[in-house]
Amino acid sequence: MAASEFELRRKAVASGLAERRLDALLVAFSPNLRYLSGFTGSNGNLLVLPDRAILFTDPRYQIQAAQEVSCPVKIAKGPLVLDLAAVIQKRCLRRIGYEPARMTCDLFESLNARLPMKASLVPVSSWIEQMRTIKSPEELARIRRSVQTNSRAFEETVRHLRPGMMEQELAAELEYRMRRLGAEKPSFETIVAGGARSALPHAQPTKARLEPGGLVVVDMGAFQDGYASDMTRMLFVGSPTTRVKRTYRAVLEAQLAAVDSVRAGASTVHVDRQAREVLKGYGLDQAFVHSTGHGLGLEIHEPPRIGKRDSSHLEAGMTVTIEPGVYLEGFGGIRIEDTVAVTAAGCEILTPTSKELRAVA
Repeated sequence: MAASEFELRRKAVASGLAERRLDALLVAFSPNLRYLSGFTGSNGNLLVLPDRAILFTDPRYQIQAAQEVSCPVKIAKGPLVLDLAAVIQKRCLRRIGYEPARMTCDLFESLNARLPMKASLVPVSSWIEQMRTIKSPEELARIRRSVQTNSRAFEETVRHLRPGMMEQELAAELEYRMRRLGAEKPSFETIVAGGARSALPHAQPTKARLEPGGLVVVDMGAFQDGYASDMTRMLFVGSPTTRVKRTYRAVLEAQLAAVDSVRAGASTVHVDRQAREVLKGYGLDQAFVHSTGHGLGLEIHEPPRIGKRDSSHLEAGMTVTIEPGVYLEGFGGIRIEDTVAVTAAGCEILTPTSKELRAVA
């Protein structure tokens, strides 16, 4: 990503300080730090001032920071908070914004104890997260590449899948292949659950084997170039029954209805309602126990949330998942999920993988 894009983001923050009655904003949360500076190290703070931004990190990242970051970098010889407090005092800063849901208590207390008498930390919630909801063309390109890698890993793995494989084996194979194809890591712990266990929305893979006559849910995502993807597809070991086919059709219709409603200006509750109305027609609405989707980008879960109690509106440039599901104890669960990009006229489905119920023989 060009350094100019990071600079533009920092300038946008700097220009918003005055209206929030702030002298500076302190960013310590890694995804927000990366969004504003490009820094990918594990220890860093960014202080955004009206006229500049300063990254504070330690000697382990001196070379890395010089390569990744276009703003001034301060390499601390001790705890970062000491150098941070010194700059605050030297610049006579009085109101320093911080991220209350993102900063550790240790950093807050340590910095607060070192502030000059008239200085204070002021909570500022979700400012950078809201900026991050609208993806730039380069961010969309990175998400698209992550989605493609994730889907290729799924296709390569499923071709070799046979009955009797353990859930853990399948999950490990999926993650191995996504890394071979360019991913840095999974964007979350890969979900593989077979048979009755597929009714657990966030099941962890076990040593249980994928037995004939059972559904298999595969929920997987990759981080590539720092950006996440997310996809869920369904398998069936053997030949699916009439009930399985009917339930699968219900979830597929619900997912397609929700995708069809995605467009700039649409409310998130409206998108969620489209999926629930379809499932209600099948008598399955009570078996849909989570939200219809969520944003993703530098994190696997970002705003907006697409649920029945959410009141936000979609905007062009957002990337979200659409993933309705039904979960029936003793029968199993079915979820179908795509990553989509919101456009003015509708949406672009980024996930290329077929949504058919695949039989494993």
